[in-house]
Formats: sequence, C-alpha cells, structure tokens
Amino acid sequence: MRFMIKAIGVLIVVPATLSLTPAKALPYNPYPWCAEYSSGNGGGGTNCGFLTIEQCRATVSGIGGFCTPNQFYNPGGSAGRTRSSRHH
Repeated sequence: MRFMIKAIGVLIVVPATLSLTPAKALPYNPYPWCAEYSSGNGGGGTNCGFLTIEQCRATVSGIGGFCTPNQFYNPGGSAGRTRSSRHH
C-alpha cells in the first residue's frame, strides 16, 4: 500500500516539474553568444556569457571550439520586471 501511494505521488510530481521549460526557469539572459569548446573525447564545455561574437571568437581562438547563438537569449529582460522612478 505504501508503494502505491509513493508511485502515485511520483506520477503527480514528475510531470509537473518537467513542464517547466528553461525559458521559464531563466527568463532573463543578456548574453547572445555561446562558446562551444572542443574536446578530444567528444565532449566539451559551453560558456554562454558573451555580449559579442568577437568576444566569443577571441575566447575559442587557439583552444578549439566555435561560437553559436544563445538559444536562451532574451534581450528585453523579464516581462514582469519594470523600472519606475518617482520624484517626491
């Protein structure tokens, strides 16, 4: 009986957490370029912290890799975040 309750709990919780997309988890990403680093073993790292493609290319130059557009780039920032200034 305890196993059934745990199984039902997992069936409810897991789909709810999988429905969160990375765009919702990270609504604001100001960096439009990513460096994909090469590795001899078929796996390399990724750094999505570049404002310009020139910065990205300078980073991968000589160490191997290439630059790609950041798929999570959001130049406008969060829709819910607004700035207001009030002068009293």
